[in-house]
Amino acid sequence: MITLRSRYVIERNALAYRRMWPIFLAGFFEPILFLLSIGLGVGALVGDVPGPGGHLISYQMFVAPGMLAVAAMNGAILDSTFSFFVKFKYLGSYDTMLATPLSTGDLVVGEVSWGLLRGALYGGAFLVTMAFMGLVPSWWGVLAIPAALLIGFAFAGVGLACTTWMRSFIDFDFVNLVLAPMFLLSGTFFPLSRYPGVLQWVVRATPLYQGVALERSLVVGAISATLILNALYLAAMGAAGLTVANRRLGPILQP
Repeated sequence: MITLRSRYVIERNALAYRRMWPIFLAGFFEPILFLLSIGLGVGALVGDVPGPGGHLISYQMFVAPGMLAVAAMNGAILDSTFSFFVKFKYLGSYDTMLATPLSTGDLVVGEVSWGLLRGALYGGAFLVTMAFMGLVPSWWGVLAIPAALLIGFAFAGVGLACTTWMRSFIDFDFVNLVLAPMFLLSGTFFPLSRYPGVLQWVVRATPLYQGVALERSLVVGAISATLILNALYLAAMGAAGLTVANRRLGPILQP
């Protein structure tokens, strides 16, 4: 996915963030605080819940992989929406980049790659925290890092594509309108069996649920063929976003 010239976009973003490292720390600590407050705090009251395959697992072990997926999503979304919009609308960063041999395709691939790498970085740091807390019982959990890359790719691609239609910061309310319900209802905190029948199918169709189901199954070692469908969903979502963003930005940046 990372082309020879798109890596310069990644390098530019990495250099730009050298003096803004506290922003990265916020992305590391937010899911950890949720895990400590909800997974451990509320978990002491909830007890065991049904995990992948119907096996009972502790509530903190249920919540932790979901928060890992959320961490990967948030890391990717932040750069592919807000950061991209500022550079696109106000800083003129892409006009400067296109004065070099870079093409709009290089910009799109570079920005999506940076978003998925940031999401994977958050997910990897969170997985290490989970391991220290004894919440990674299976060696299949090692694959949670590639899964975080896939989640980052999916949300970075779609986030970048959607941002090409945004006109002002007010439009970011629509992003929150989508992300907040997904965060709360995509099986992150409650087993799918707790939802009414129709709502279960709605939740199954959401992209974050695919990431949560994938991460949870890998962490606890409940491997099944369904995980392939979860991975294909996320890969197709990212590829579609990448294609749309490339087609949209070409005429806008190089009319």
